[in-house]
Amino acid sequence: MTSEHLPSATARPSAFGPAVDASRAAGQPVPAAHDPAPRPVVPVVQQSSQDPSQNASPEAVAQPVTPAEPRAVQGEIELGPQDGPTGRPLPTFPVPARLDHHGPARVISMCNQKGGVGKTTTTINLGAALAEYGRRVLLVDFDPQGALSAGLGVNPHELDKTVYQLLMERGTDVREVIRETAVEGLDLLPANIDLSAAEVQLVGEVARESVLARALRPALADYDVVLIDCQPSLGLLTVNALTASHGVLIPLECEFFALRGVALLVETIEKVQERLNPALEIDGILATMYDGRTLHSREVVTRVVDAFGDDVFHTVIGRTVKFPDATVAAEPITSYAGNHPGAEAYRQLARELVARGDAA
Repeated sequence: MTSEHLPSATARPSAFGPAVDASRAAGQPVPAAHDPAPRPVVPVVQQSSQDPSQNASPEAVAQPVTPAEPRAVQGEIELGPQDGPTGRPLPTFPVPARLDHHGPARVISMCNQKGGVGKTTTTINLGAALAEYGRRVLLVDFDPQGALSAGLGVNPHELDKTVYQLLMERGTDVREVIRETAVEGLDLLPANIDLSAAEVQLVGEVARESVLARALRPALADYDVVLIDCQPSLGLLTVNALTASHGVLIPLECEFFALRGVALLVETIEKVQERLNPALEIDGILATMYDGRTLHSREVVTRVVDAFGDDVFHTVIGRTVKFPDATVAAEPITSYAGNHPGAEAYRQLARELVARGDAA
């Protein structure tokens, strides 16, 4: 997958076909025979708005699309007859079996240079969902803002040791910095604003791109999955995360400008593959903040699937006020509102990740 595959911003024909487009352009009525069948979408929560014309309640969330009788089987993944929100047959991913032993971990970076696309939310909730399925998960806060740490109830200003000390102070053991969370099987390597200095200080280090990989190595045998929450940039810290990773998960907000930025990210990933980490893979692109009621969200997902095909996860994360509510409560949504569609979506993502072989 390369950046040249990205779709252009030029006008594209509608999904109704050229005959219908021509009729509409001429101002003629569209024959009933050309009316397309309605495409199933997943209506999800729209964040609260002060516009009185919007009658949807922030809590009115439809249940996720559930496939009917399976029509085909690929391995252990059953394909249903109806399309999911990505426009492809919606699989049913099996609940993963419990593991007999743990480790070594597969390291996955949550990466996108655009902020506010759901990297931290996905790191917390995907990690918690994997832990529910019996995986031992380590979350690495690699953003100087410390949002991941704060989202799990850690006050970044009260930390004696963080990932900064792990990177910059020789002799610091990663096990001394790791903290347990309230979620069983989910641990945290915290960060705070001190990490911002590391970007400058690492410039003078030998093999500066591999410092994080060396620091994490002693802990990999204790975990099944390590999720790194990257900062919204493509600087040296992000390159360190990519060098330390086996895979990259790209959260992508269902918004056009977010789609445009993927090209630069893919170029960076390809450079890391060529020069530093040939084993690095793009595990998938995750559509976030999706609202199936809007044409814009549906169009963005369509373009992403057109460009990246099966690299796009079938799971789509809807927009819901429950995510910020859970952050304020310093809990993953899987424990804060375990029956909410947002929690079910991240459980489905965890199952899909395991079924694709991208997690233990």
